[in-house]
Amino acid sequence: MAIPDYQSIMLPLLKLLGDKQEHSLRQVIDTLANQFGLTLEEQRSVLPSGRQPVFDNRVGWARTYMKKGGLIQSTRRGYFRITDRGLEVLNEKPATIDVKFLEQFGEFREFRALGKGKTKEPGVTRGAQEITPEEELAIAYQNLTDELAAEVLQQVKASSPAQFENIVIDLLVAMGYGGSRKEAAKAIGRVGDEGIDGIINEDPLGLDTIYVQAKKWEGTVGRPEIQKFAGALQGQHARKGIFIATSNFSKEALDFASRVDSKIVLMDGDTLVRHMIDHNIGVTPSVSYEVKKIHTDYFTE
Repeated sequence: MAIPDYQSIMLPLLKLLGDKQEHSLRQVIDTLANQFGLTLEEQRSVLPSGRQPVFDNRVGWARTYMKKGGLIQSTRRGYFRITDRGLEVLNEKPATIDVKFLEQFGEFREFRALGKGKTKEPGVTRGAQEITPEEELAIAYQNLTDELAAEVLQQVKASSPAQFENIVIDLLVAMGYGGSRKEAAKAIGRVGDEGIDGIINEDPLGLDTIYVQAKKWEGTVGRPEIQKFAGALQGQHARKGIFIATSNFSKEALDFASRVDSKIVLMDGDTLVRHMIDHNIGVTPSVSYEVKKIHTDYFTE
């Protein structure tokens, strides 16, 4: 089944706490995952930021919202239990517990009122589900990054051969290859009108070398080109190579690269620009937001 949204988790979570015992967040997450019949893949599915599993995040927000409604309370760091109000709600046997249900409690209305008029209401509806604030922020970030990547790739494809060479050199040095930029520029020389190739140090000390071929390419790069590259590696007695293209690679090319003796990394246009963005090559930071959470130890007597 699909990963339930945080509102769908509220009632099962409260029922789980109906034993009046103290529960840890980790225990609750694992138990609910089994109740919802989530696969291991679904449990491991992470937010676009990659920092937290989606289901863990949604259980956390279900707990937070019900705490604001006075249905559960924290007992110590990472642990909580049901309140008398929560037991009363369970005794009423509600069909569901969601944000609308929690609006009947004054504490929850005050919590919601804090953000109104300042920011967009948390939990934006996307189809039939509602997402948590972290998911909303991560999705917005991903959309902006996708738009930027498309724009960067367009610029890369329109660059001159000399500029493309500089892009590749700057990126490889930023990623830790080639030692200094001066050394990397000496190692890589332009060949042809729309490509560069050369040998670059894998590390600043030059303990190993990597053969590099990079081309501005229109259309899919097929297996024959990778076979030529593999042959070039053998001719240089090289064990490692990077083939960079501004387009994509065919399935046959990817399969061939995975089976040859030499270690060949294929970097398509999308991967190229993602690395450029990650290392600030051709882009510059515009604005940054630091998301913080409460330091519970600070408030523990």
